[in-house]
Amino acid sequence: MIGFDYGTSNCAVAVMENGQPKMLSLGDHGKYISSTLYAPSRDIIAHWLCQRLSEEQQVHFKAQRALPLQKSQNVLRELKLDGISPELSFGKAALDLYLDDPEEGYYIKSPKSFLGASGLVDSQINLFEDIVAAMMSNIKTLAEQNQQKEITQTVIGRPINFQGLKGEESNRQAINILTRAAKRVGYKDVEFQYEPVAAGFEYEANLTEETKVLVVDIGGGTTDCSMLLMGPAFKNDSSREQHLLAHTGVRIGGNDFDIQLALKGIMPSLGMNDLLKTGKPMPINSFSQAVAINNINEQTDFYSQGNYRYLQELQRDAKHPDIFARLLKVHQQKLTHRLVNGAEQAKIALTEQDSQAILLHDLADNLQVEVNRALMLTANSSQLSQISKLMSECVKQAHCQPDVIFVTGGTAKSPVLNQFLRNQMPNTPLIVGDHFGSVTAGLTRWAEKVFQ
Repeated sequence: MIGFDYGTSNCAVAVMENGQPKMLSLGDHGKYISSTLYAPSRDIIAHWLCQRLSEEQQVHFKAQRALPLQKSQNVLRELKLDGISPELSFGKAALDLYLDDPEEGYYIKSPKSFLGASGLVDSQINLFEDIVAAMMSNIKTLAEQNQQKEITQTVIGRPINFQGLKGEESNRQAINILTRAAKRVGYKDVEFQYEPVAAGFEYEANLTEETKVLVVDIGGGTTDCSMLLMGPAFKNDSSREQHLLAHTGVRIGGNDFDIQLALKGIMPSLGMNDLLKTGKPMPINSFSQAVAINNINEQTDFYSQGNYRYLQELQRDAKHPDIFARLLKVHQQKLTHRLVNGAEQAKIALTEQDSQAILLHDLADNLQVEVNRALMLTANSSQLSQISKLMSECVKQAHCQPDVIFVTGGTAKSPVLNQFLRNQMPNTPLIVGDHFGSVTAGLTRWAEKVFQ
């Protein structure tokens, strides 16, 4: 059995060993594998997955995916003629292949962000299910190689609310996709646990007295808060419903911080905030669409041919068409993920230093922008305000004040965010946990309880 953090930014799994969670090394990826996938063509994902299913699952899969599998055969023949490998890549290898040639292949980052999206048609739901299943299959294989045994039981982390506009309907859609994908690749028993609750379980392991803990889990796609009553007397309870005093969640996470930093830090050098020849301000929508990599509808609109014609018109009307041409280049060469990745790397660098350069040589010779912590704070003022409201709402629902605030999630490493959170409840101790591992460890502790 494993605890499985299928995260928006990273994935990780762990097993219990000598009474403690042990993170598993996933081959060359180490303990954390980025939630990314690259395929030489989107149409071969179903074929790749089918090849790795059990005989029983293949029968069902071939019946359900007859059209994509038929389409994949034509694509496979073309790839073979071109001497291109039909293999999928994951994690950093996927990102490297995309960055090497953004115009070729199919690259997706953070598919978890799309699972609760509204308005998905069956073919889109099937595609996302296959993407999730392919990623889960890869991770399951690596974990089993590490353990030298089959893994059939898992507790998967889930946010309070997936990214979606229809509340519980969006949540059900996402959970159904995750469940079908997990069972398709060989997990016989699949349970879910709220990610902030799982992080709280890991914190509880070292408590010596009853404590009211406000867990703030800032993931890649969502921020979740849980007020939990925790302590040594409760550790062995198989049900903790009575100790979960309140839950709140919002679709803001580390990806949004990257997107906003890209928008406010990079896009001005592509013509945002510029003027049209008429003296009117340049419309901002195209710039925000370009970096909205966590919104499938916005990305579809941005890359549409209709939008390309619209961008060409904007360039003709722009006061500085040579600068606006850089946004056209983003469209033509599919560079949106590259821009946001540059902002993400800068955000990480700002953990250790006050400013960081983002190189944009793909768009113009010697072009680069400088971003700093002050800009990151300004760019994400709206996101931070919503996180503050989320914390306050959780405390209000719980009808009590926390004894301690426990913060987890990769973005919590940021000094900008860290200081902001401390300022929200200055009289309450704030503890920052293992930025990536707390949720995985807590899910593993829960797996031991529910599957024993």
